[in-house]
Amino acid sequence: MIPRKVFLSAVATATLMLATPSMADDHGGTIKFAFIDPLSGGFAATGTNGLKNFKFFAEEVNRAGGVMGKKFEVIGFDNKISPKESLIQLKNVIGQGIQYVVQGNSSGVANALTDAIEKHNKRNPDKRVLFLNYSAVDPALTNEKCNFWHFRFDAHADMKMNAVTDVIAANKDWTGIYIIGQDYSFGKAVAAAAVKFLGEKRPDIKIVGNELHPIGKVKDFSPYISKIKASGANAVITGNWGADMLGLAKAAEDAGLDIPMYTYYAAGSGITKAIGAGGVDRINVVAEGAINPPLTDEWRQIVTRFQAEYPDGNMDQIRINNLMQMTARAMREAGSTKPIDVARKLEGMSYKTPYGDQITMRASDHQMQLPIRMHVHTDKNIEFAYDQSGYGLLETSTVSAANSSTPTTCKMKRPS
Repeated sequence: MIPRKVFLSAVATATLMLATPSMADDHGGTIKFAFIDPLSGGFAATGTNGLKNFKFFAEEVNRAGGVMGKKFEVIGFDNKISPKESLIQLKNVIGQGIQYVVQGNSSGVANALTDAIEKHNKRNPDKRVLFLNYSAVDPALTNEKCNFWHFRFDAHADMKMNAVTDVIAANKDWTGIYIIGQDYSFGKAVAAAAVKFLGEKRPDIKIVGNELHPIGKVKDFSPYISKIKASGANAVITGNWGADMLGLAKAAEDAGLDIPMYTYYAAGSGITKAIGAGGVDRINVVAEGAINPPLTDEWRQIVTRFQAEYPDGNMDQIRINNLMQMTARAMREAGSTKPIDVARKLEGMSYKTPYGDQITMRASDHQMQLPIRMHVHTDKNIEFAYDQSGYGLLETSTVSAANSSTPTTCKMKRPS
């Protein structure tokens, strides 16, 4: 016979185990999002600013009434920009019953997360997790590595490079381009896309340099800048971000490298302030949306609210608004916060952004289709500066969603 105390303890434990899934879903009236990105180390500034954007746009959803009586809440988990640490944090997130993961810094991390989440969901259909990718842009994630549980709200590296090379191709007297990037999946994707699109649009332009450097480990970029100067390049293409982008740009300024630099992430998180006057009309950034000019009065009001709430932050990742608003809408339309229901509503969803762009989450690969804009670093006509510096990004050209789109090789397997 089982002793009474042992029996009661076993019943209590079983009851708790049975209650856990519904308790995890409820979270006391909140819908939780786990932000898995760097919050310490050399890339902390990028991650910290991203978390501010997520918290702000979560509050925008909450200000509008939330979702089915619940509020959004974003919780930061520091992954130290490490895929291994990210998987440890993912286990922590799942253990807390959080069903929505957002991440964007490092495609290496995104590749690890998407694999782990897909495997977890297959093994645990009652505890599924949805991966909402806001900035990891390795094209493979929505091509050969696509899966139902991953959605990307940013244009991928090939889509952005298509826009960048349009600009470069228009400079008829240019003869040489230097490509430099971080040595991991994203840096390699940027380099491959640059070679591909320049070869198609301007086969006469020579790639005078194409090299990768260790991510987050280079303390002095001056040797790389010396090679760029010696190459005779007319311009530089780089996918560098965070501390590596700052180090590259500052070394270029210090060495007097006075040629255009076409970048993906040379703005905000302290980079704009550090580049300062040396980047005016020289540093170019490819991105979605725009805050200079704000494009609509509604968008101007949103950016103004953000800067009032986070005076030391930068709204440099506009796509976070799209992610949060579209996810909220998917939940409302589904009448559910279950990841599988939300995912099905996100597939094919179109959304009119507050800055006026019409965007669509392509159902076949879960890759956002959107207009892409080129911007230049300047201190002229800047309504909203980055880093409280007086400098910001001014829109210079736009590629339509139709023209920025690229085909996909994704063969999506959907759960029953």
